[in-house]
Amino acid sequence: MNKASAIALTAIALAMPANGQDSIAKQLAVRIELHSIPSLTLSDEQFLKGDSAAGKPVVVSGELRIAQGSGRLPVVVLIHGSSGMGANIDFWTRELNEMGVSTFALDGFTGRGLTNVNPDQASLGRLNMILDVYRMLDVLSKHPRVDASRIVLMGFSRGGQGTLFASVKRFQQMWNRSGIDFAGYIPFYPDCMTTYRGDTDVADRPIRIFGGVADDYNPVAACKAYVERLRVAGRDVTLTEYPNAPHAFDNALLGPTPVVLKNAQTVRRCRIREDEAGRLRNAATDRPFTYQDECVERDPHIGYDAAATEAARQSVRAFLRALFKLH
Repeated sequence: MNKASAIALTAIALAMPANGQDSIAKQLAVRIELHSIPSLTLSDEQFLKGDSAAGKPVVVSGELRIAQGSGRLPVVVLIHGSSGMGANIDFWTRELNEMGVSTFALDGFTGRGLTNVNPDQASLGRLNMILDVYRMLDVLSKHPRVDASRIVLMGFSRGGQGTLFASVKRFQQMWNRSGIDFAGYIPFYPDCMTTYRGDTDVADRPIRIFGGVADDYNPVAACKAYVERLRVAGRDVTLTEYPNAPHAFDNALLGPTPVVLKNAQTVRRCRIREDEAGRLRNAATDRPFTYQDECVERDPHIGYDAAATEAARQSVRAFLRALFKLH
């Protein structure tokens, strides 16, 4: 760094209000660890059948940021969407670390040689990240700075779908060998177009879903229908809708005017169900579902909504304070 740059940074720091400096300081992790996680790459059918022998071994990775504090701390696991690790992951990491909550950002793509699956969702089964997070629990359950009873799963879009359905007891019984469960689930704008067998038999933990009414990638209406089924089954679930929020509304690098995510595939017009043999079928045709089906469309919109992001930030913080019993 040259002398002029150092002077400029010093001036900015001096001009910053003390409470602003304190907030930034609290966002800093006391330790950052990179962890390798042995997992499998599976088709959705293989996952639904519990067929681990058919899976291809893979090593995914994640970044554990240990927040400021002593002893064993609560952790929020963050799962990215179809575009990979993006700016919203960084945003939530800073927010949560500032609260004294550690974070584990799971990268389900790099180890599989992927960066972006928006144009070709078939390049990775949508349920793979559920297995990844269960395998990740093996790491966190043994970590000396992690309170294994206070781990929450939070995901976005494809990762939101993984977060939502990681709560299903059937999937946990087939794939979770860690001996622990998540304390809560926070899906953001998840894909709710698929109905799985037994998907209302979920863990007895709170589920808090956030989505935008203006979302034409993963329409919130499908999630409303699923939430209603969960409520009838007596589950602790809420869905918070933001009237003007598009898909990816918490990514501040996007502009306030929604733009087309060119060539991205969306199943917004599809209704998909799992049959008794563990196969996904197009409910309209009763044939095996593929991304070549007529209901699969392209070019949904994405955009930033500052008001929705702030409201969601406040809601997530309040939920975690109560759940984790933070002061």
